[in-house]
Amino acid sequence: MNLWSDFLDHNERIIHKWKHYFPIYERYFSEFVYKPVTVIEIGCGRGGSLQMWKRYFGPHARIVGIDINPACKKFEEDQIEVFIGPQQDHGFLQSVLDKVGIPDIVIDDGSHKMSDITATFKFLYPLMLKNGVYLVEDLHTAYWEEYDGGLCKPSTFVEHCKQLIDELNADHSRGALEPTKFTSTTLGVHFYDSVVVFERGTYTRKFAPETGGKMNKLEWKIRQKLGFGVQ
Repeated sequence: MNLWSDFLDHNERIIHKWKHYFPIYERYFSEFVYKPVTVIEIGCGRGGSLQMWKRYFGPHARIVGIDINPACKKFEEDQIEVFIGPQQDHGFLQSVLDKVGIPDIVIDDGSHKMSDITATFKFLYPLMLKNGVYLVEDLHTAYWEEYDGGLCKPSTFVEHCKQLIDELNADHSRGALEPTKFTSTTLGVHFYDSVVVFERGTYTRKFAPETGGKMNKLEWKIRQKLGFGVQ
């Protein structure tokens, strides 16, 4: 059974998700299924998505919910823990990590306010495991004034992501942009309707080799030494 089918058959606590999110979830989360992963979901809603993640990731997963509503504490059950506090508070987030460890996956479905999303990302993303996935959903709020959004407004998380695209490619900027930790620890940034996904990872040396044709080993070595096809 896939995640979408599980969602449709769900009859426990209420889940509220856009339907086009489900293929995105499976695209980036499937490799973690049945592994001893730690998943942090910011924003517990009415508790159903915590149960969905528990079923999806399997018996070895640790599902961690974060919310400002004390009533969400009642969503705790086997494999599910809930911590009450503000997602933008770095001290609070650190206290959660001190208890549950570094997450493999973070899903930000919290306040949807731009400043909160950005503050949470800036703290948690650099601390994630090297093969981790960080997913922010409901980013249509980046265009809504009540969430401090607005088209091309510099303080939105969408605009922050646009800057991160440049950081991702800083190695190719010919000195115009100094590579950052984000450059060296991020494999990809993927945009979808209302969703952005960050894939953590460490690159080996970047270069573009040529193969085939009649190039002999000596020519290959000369081309490598001269830097042809090499970053």
